[in-house]
Amino acid sequence: MQAFLFDLNGTLIHDMEYHTRAWQHLLNNDLGGSFGWDEVKPQMYGKNQEVLVRLFGPDRFTPAEMDHWALQKEQRYQQEFRPHLALLPGLADFLEQAHQRGIPMAIGSAAIPFNIDFVLDNLHIRHYFQAIVSADDVTLSKPHPETFLRAAAQLGVAPADCLVFEDVPKGAEAARNAGMDAVVLLTTHEAAEFADLANVRHCAPDYTGAFFQDLLAAVPAP
Repeated sequence: MQAFLFDLNGTLIHDMEYHTRAWQHLLNNDLGGSFGWDEVKPQMYGKNQEVLVRLFGPDRFTPAEMDHWALQKEQRYQQEFRPHLALLPGLADFLEQAHQRGIPMAIGSAAIPFNIDFVLDNLHIRHYFQAIVSADDVTLSKPHPETFLRAAAQLGVAPADCLVFEDVPKGAEAARNAGMDAVVLLTTHEAAEFADLANVRHCAPDYTGAFFQDLLAAVPAP
C-alpha cells in the first residue's frame, strides 16, 4: 500500500451515536416522523439528502428544503458532540508517523464540508491530508466507488495501492468497488457485518495495537 484514505465520521472520531441522535430528533420532532433508533441507525450513510429520501420518499421535500434540513441536522450534531470531539485512541500517533514517513493521506467522506471542517480544524489535523473529497464533490455516494476513486486520483496514486479506513459496511463496500482493501474501525458495527467483504484486511476498535505499527512499517518509503 502506498496511500491511506480515511472516512471521517466513525473512523477518525467516535461520533455516529450523535449523528443518529440528531437525525432521530430532526425526523421525529421537526418533520413529524415516528422513527425508532433501530430504523434510523441503518440509514447512517450517504448524503443527508439521500437519508431524507430513503426515509420519506422522493416527493416529500424540495431540493431547497432538503438542503435546509440537512444543515439543521448537522448544526444540532455539532452542538451536542463538540464537548466530546476527540480522535480515536492511537490515531494521533498513527497519523503523525504516517506523515513522517511521507505516506499520502486523504479524506473520503459523505459529510458536507461544514462537518469535515468542524473535525479537521478543531482537532488541528488538516495538515495531514493532501486531498479531501466531501459530499459536495461527488455525484454518487458510497457504496459507489466515486468518493475513493476521486481521492486516489487527487493523490496521484493507483486505486489498488490505496488502503481505506472505514467504519460501516457500505463504506467498506465502496472500497471494494474501487478496487481497494479496507481496515474497519468497529465503532458502530460488529465484525460479523463485514464478513462477506473479502477486501477487509483487519477489524479493530481503534488504532492501537501491533497491526497498525506493522502497517506503517510495510509502506515503502517515498
